[in-house]
Amino acid sequence: MPPAAPSRSSSGSSSRPARSGARGRAAAPGLSWEDAAPAPVVLVTGPEELLAERAVARVVALARETDADVEVTRLDAGTYVGGQLAVTTSPSLFAEDKVVVLQGLEHGSDDAVADALAYLSAPVAGVVVVLVHGGGTRGKKLLDAARAAAPTVVCERLKTPADKEAFVSAELRRAGRRAERQAVTALVEALGSDLRELAAGVAQLVADTTGVIGVEAVHRYHGGRIEASGFQVADAALAGDAGRAVALLRHALATGLDPVPFVAALAARLRTLAKVGALRGRGGSAAAALGMAPWQVDRALAELRRWTPEGLAEAIGAVAQADAEVKGEGRDREFAVERAVLRVAAATGR
Repeated sequence: MPPAAPSRSSSGSSSRPARSGARGRAAAPGLSWEDAAPAPVVLVTGPEELLAERAVARVVALARETDADVEVTRLDAGTYVGGQLAVTTSPSLFAEDKVVVLQGLEHGSDDAVADALAYLSAPVAGVVVVLVHGGGTRGKKLLDAARAAAPTVVCERLKTPADKEAFVSAELRRAGRRAERQAVTALVEALGSDLRELAAGVAQLVADTTGVIGVEAVHRYHGGRIEASGFQVADAALAGDAGRAVALLRHALATGLDPVPFVAALAARLRTLAKVGALRGRGGSAAAALGMAPWQVDRALAELRRWTPEGLAEAIGAVAQADAEVKGEGRDREFAVERAVLRVAAATGR
């Protein structure tokens, strides 16, 4: 199977060129999952499982475009037995092309790491080997060697709201759809804690709506999640609306949601205020420096008008205490987060 060079991805965006397979050449920036393509060895690395799965699926799909009968084998590095990779990649009687996916190398056996490292120096013709590593220091020598010798697809977690909104917009473009900015923001607020769930939410809206997707559609399908989300609770608390914040929190906890995400949402919103406050005088450059969208900085600046440095410090301290208590240091996790919500609301305007 001749390696397929990345061309234009299914999203229509221009793909970045794959790195050379020549050993010893400086590593190029990692590829996105949309740019993954068959090569003698492909490294897929990073903790975001959804993106890693998509990268592997794309390599397999492109290999099948070349040969519909290509043999695909998946090996689990955690239960790997020495020699499996050599046996699986060895030429068959009829010389069929193969794709071998060795996944879970971040917790793989010593044999899995050693065999993968040895394979890099002598790939088998007609075989595509995909090495999947979820991150961490396990197998660092293998990772370094693979990055130098093979195309590397990087699948990092999307942490900021701006990154998650960009993900949603890209999902919509691939589906040939568009959404209002407020709709994208609402969807991220409702489902953004889990990328897989966020992708499923986009797919549902694409399947069940027509035209430009508006915020009303997001509220119709995910309104309950939005109203009970951690960020809705945090927004109410930071606005000083203790009654609404506690009502939303109690409703969410009554449906079985864990207290930890609510403390995390409070902490995230307060960190944003603190960061924007520190760069308040930099104007438009603050957004770039903080990795935020301009509207997010504008929103934080508007909210900061209700806060004094002392009040913000008090709120941050309250959330830090709640974080410790909901993670094992307190006896009543729900009480801890409710108390933090009330203390944050009370600190507004002090």
